[in-house]
Amino acid sequence: MKIRDARFYSLVRDFFYVYLDSQKGASPYTIKSYRETINLLLDYVSSSQNIKLMDISIEQISPQAISRFLTHLEADRNCTAASCNRHLAAIRSLLKYCGMQEPVWNVHYIKATSIPFKKTAKVMAVNHFSETALKAILQQPNAKSRVGHRNLFYMILLYDTGARDSELLGLKTTDVIDKTGAPYVYIHGKGNKDRVVPIMKETLVHYNSYMKRFHRDTEANDYLFYVIQHGERQQMSDDNVGKFISKYAAAARLVCPEVPERVTPHMFRHSRALSLYRNGMPLVLISEWLGHAHTDTTLIYAYADTEMKRAAIEKATQQVHPLRNQQPTFQFEKDEETLKRLYGLA
Repeated sequence: MKIRDARFYSLVRDFFYVYLDSQKGASPYTIKSYRETINLLLDYVSSSQNIKLMDISIEQISPQAISRFLTHLEADRNCTAASCNRHLAAIRSLLKYCGMQEPVWNVHYIKATSIPFKKTAKVMAVNHFSETALKAILQQPNAKSRVGHRNLFYMILLYDTGARDSELLGLKTTDVIDKTGAPYVYIHGKGNKDRVVPIMKETLVHYNSYMKRFHRDTEANDYLFYVIQHGERQQMSDDNVGKFISKYAAAARLVCPEVPERVTPHMFRHSRALSLYRNGMPLVLISEWLGHAHTDTTLIYAYADTEMKRAAIEKATQQVHPLRNQQPTFQFEKDEETLKRLYGLA
């Protein structure tokens, strides 16, 4: 490996273990996301330029290479514009760090900033499902079986806490505080921001049943949800969760048409938040409960619930309101001048 190439990979390593982890304090999930991006980029550069991974230098991470990489993500991996933007942001961050450590390399970061982020449609809709659909999904696991019991409790806790999938998978047995009149869960959120989330008494019943079956001889540092691999307990993966939720949703859809065609773990979070909002929970509290850094992020639930806004407006606008007593005075079909103006004829 050439000296310049070795320096590049040395900085890549420091980017993850020194800059993101120690200096910036990024969450493990952010670091994982960035690492996946850089791995995809290096693999693409290696194959598209027909060079070995060990021979890649920072010169190969050119604006042209990055642009082709983003096109590849869209065309071959079906990445959305938003996903491509996240990948581009990660690449820029790496090149910026390299430029900070090696000033002569700062030109590569400057060139990368010339690549624009893709325009994304401002979508205010929230992918969610109804409480009727939730009931149908929760009826699918066979709780008598060990795996079905685990999967059922996972979905119940996922919905009740409104946690992100990654947050729930990271829970340890000590994060659930049950020996109290108001049980709650410590959620370790994005950006190392912890929050306390209360759970319902019905969820606590499911929790106690789960613990008796899965954590009789548990240690304090055990993951709450785990799989057995090579005779040892390992943290359950998000792929595993995605698979069993998709399976149960497909089965539930056969008996309940309200179940969406595609159900993801994150939809449990959206569905719970929207349900709480519809039932009167203030957005400020929902924002704190979800672990949003800014209340503005939570406004998506207010934008999404058009029916709730319509009902509120109807209720607030009394029958004697002037707007309700106005009669239409304009008959479009008789107004030829307006018609001509609309079609550019006047």
